[in-house]
Amino acid sequence: MIIFAAMQFDPEAAKDIEELNWKGVKLLKVQMNADLLTEDLKKKRTSNESFWLMGRPDVELNKCEDGRHTVDLRGFDYYNARSGDIESGDSSRISMWMLDTDYDGRSIYPQQVFFPMGGKALSWSKLAKTLRVQLDEELINKYSGTRSIPFEAGKNKRVAVKIVDDRGIESIRLVRLD
Repeated sequence: MIIFAAMQFDPEAAKDIEELNWKGVKLLKVQMNADLLTEDLKKKRTSNESFWLMGRPDVELNKCEDGRHTVDLRGFDYYNARSGDIESGDSSRISMWMLDTDYDGRSIYPQQVFFPMGGKALSWSKLAKTLRVQLDEELINKYSGTRSIPFEAGKNKRVAVKIVDDRGIESIRLVRLD
């Protein structure tokens, strides 16, 4: 088993690790807690989780009748260091997700950004009141969900889905459009 530990993974590095296939060797990406960067912020308790092991986002690619595509975000899995179990984090644990509808293999350029944990309960109405504006409820609903807005395949024929969970941990999934 080889563990790659980093504060954050560059999309290209994450892709290289995920696509690498060594017979008999398991490769894992582990995101380190940012508290490790600053000595005085480190917590001294043994129950702290300094490293998080998180799987790629679970996504489903759908082809629409008109030839466009949508992406459904189902959730992700992560390793619970306290219990030693793999746990499923469904979409309710995702704070934000981004969709690059034409991933070039180098940089994620999100054309769609969603906040599934948002909505009225988590301050959309407060934001509207503070800004003294009226929000378009239809757009709020579209960008609060786990299904993308239909999009056409770009010249690179692949998409990148990047999620941020409720703990601030990021993970990326690359999907080829065939």
